[in-house]
Amino acid sequence: SPSVLDAKCTEDGDCPMGNPVVHGNGIKTGKCVMFNTTHSTCEIYGWCPVENSTLPRKPLLAEAENFTLFIKNTVHFTKFNFSKCNTLQTNDPTYFKSCTYDPFFNPSCPVFRVRDMVEATGETFGDLALLGGSIGVHIKWDCDLDHPAAWCQPQYSFSLQDRRYNFRTASYYWDSQRRLYRNLLKLYGIRFDISVHGQAGKFSVIPTAVSFGTGIALFGAATVVCDLVLLYLDAKADFYRKEKFEEVR
Repeated sequence: SPSVLDAKCTEDGDCPMGNPVVHGNGIKTGKCVMFNTTHSTCEIYGWCPVENSTLPRKPLLAEAENFTLFIKNTVHFTKFNFSKCNTLQTNDPTYFKSCTYDPFFNPSCPVFRVRDMVEATGETFGDLALLGGSIGVHIKWDCDLDHPAAWCQPQYSFSLQDRRYNFRTASYYWDSQRRLYRNLLKLYGIRFDISVHGQAGKFSVIPTAVSFGTGIALFGAATVVCDLVLLYLDAKADFYRKEKFEEVR
């Protein structure tokens, strides 16, 4: 097409064979051909027809809002030799098939409904179901190991990272006449990016003693600094020196 600037030419030398067409759909064959009576363009080798920019008019899988996502996550704090999983430790084989995560009533269930995750970002499923989107799932572990292990529970939060998400995939095959074909699919969907952060702490006598001693040392250093300022830098240094020191003759 003459609208592709890199494809315009006047002779074959303007179309180096094998060079890709910038903003085009193939590689140059080395020939400059007549497009119409006024324009000549580089001939390309590529797939045809080229991909069009038609957007979907309605979600193709609207019922996906009731799909569920199972997220299993385990953290291990090596310093304290402590491990914890976000799933509830239960002997009931049907628990994970029937439970759904709720931050108040069922925080130990790692099964999340897609609609609930989308709504937690402040969006509605219908807005993302058409052109897709990207949602960040943040799992935060903040554990005080002086308390029972059951108190160490993850906190989930969700954020909208992108209002559009799509990708392409192709399948290639030969027909009966040994001609190469492909089926190119442009897929829209909701992508989930999961990130995990955590910290843990536990009381220990030795670090506490070190911190206490360091604090006392800082108090001593502060006294020395204040004396130096008042004795040598303050405008009333002489008065302070007379009050601090007693001269004996």
